[in-house]
Amino acid sequence: MQRGTFQLMKSVNKSNILNKIRTAEPISRAQIAKEIELTPPTVSSIVKELIEQELVRESSLGKSQGGRKPTMLHINNEAFYVIGVDAGPETVECILTDLKGEICERAHNKLKKPITNNEFLTILKETIWKILHSSTVNQEKILGIGVAMHGVVDVETGTSVIAPNLNLINIPIKTELEQEFNLTIKVENDARAMALGESWFGGYGDEDSMVAVNIGRGVGSGLVINGKLYHGEHDIAGEVGHMTVDMNGETCECGNVGCLQTFVSGEAIAKRASNQAPDRQHREGLTGKDVFELAQNGDDFYRNILQETGKIIGIGLTNLIHLINPSKIILGGGVMKGEKYILPAIQQTIEQRALILKAKQTKVSISKLGEDATLLGAVSLLLVELFDPVEKS
Repeated sequence: MQRGTFQLMKSVNKSNILNKIRTAEPISRAQIAKEIELTPPTVSSIVKELIEQELVRESSLGKSQGGRKPTMLHINNEAFYVIGVDAGPETVECILTDLKGEICERAHNKLKKPITNNEFLTILKETIWKILHSSTVNQEKILGIGVAMHGVVDVETGTSVIAPNLNLINIPIKTELEQEFNLTIKVENDARAMALGESWFGGYGDEDSMVAVNIGRGVGSGLVINGKLYHGEHDIAGEVGHMTVDMNGETCECGNVGCLQTFVSGEAIAKRASNQAPDRQHREGLTGKDVFELAQNGDDFYRNILQETGKIIGIGLTNLIHLINPSKIILGGGVMKGEKYILPAIQQTIEQRALILKAKQTKVSISKLGEDATLLGAVSLLLVELFDPVEKS
């Protein structure tokens, strides 16, 4: 779908009605009018447009409330499709989904370092073209492309300002992809995209506020308030990995000292285990995955390393709870594959350190979306534009 067409489809009332159908389907026109406080004629007129645009479909009659049985409304999930991209730092992953987030196609390409901006953009475009060439979906039905990019992203311009793991700066992702594909393009930090994806597809209900924290090669997070991403003044809200937890700690890749990331990333866990390992056999070349597997095999030393990691994460999350007080915290990323050892320590630390009883009971759970969380987050960047267009917060 060309960019102009997508913009014409959007209006506040139309999006409100679409979102009400999405979250409450099946639902009648009368119930929509009652719940979002629009007149029945306005709802009927907009629903007619949505049916003509094939975004909404009618189903069998609902229960009568004393009069004629109402016709029920549903989202037509196959009316349109979205491309979601998880860009870097080692691969470019790409999916095509329907409006429900059901994945229809996948493609990926590896990134070889060192890499230039142009080389990165070429691989990005090639991966998206793979999806378009392999899919039987009518390209006129594609709403746009959402890109989740690690590092600092200027959301307004769609520019990757700093991509530290690729050692790149100022990559004009939005401009290049708009020129290549003539589609609506949304670019977001990967951790914030993951947070939006969790909010959109995680099935957590109507939580007022949610934080998603991704712990893997680095540590990032995103904050969703009332279904909307919070960016902060300069698009760095959520950089919890660079919260200082030890003034005398190691130097982080960001240049600061003692960041949370220097304690709980996969590399940091492996380094700590290597430095403290009692058996020299496992001191060299240890990875975070090795630490987990050794713990799984019953080695108490490596279990303790993961439990200690959980305590440190718990301290970081307690700081987050005191600052933001979210209703739920979702954890994802490769490190959380060790949840059996890490999660209980996180929860215990929060219970010990949070200020009040309700804060101690903040719900902390592992992502239900698994390795597709960031990809589905990239998809949700377009869906939130369709169902709930809002100003950047």
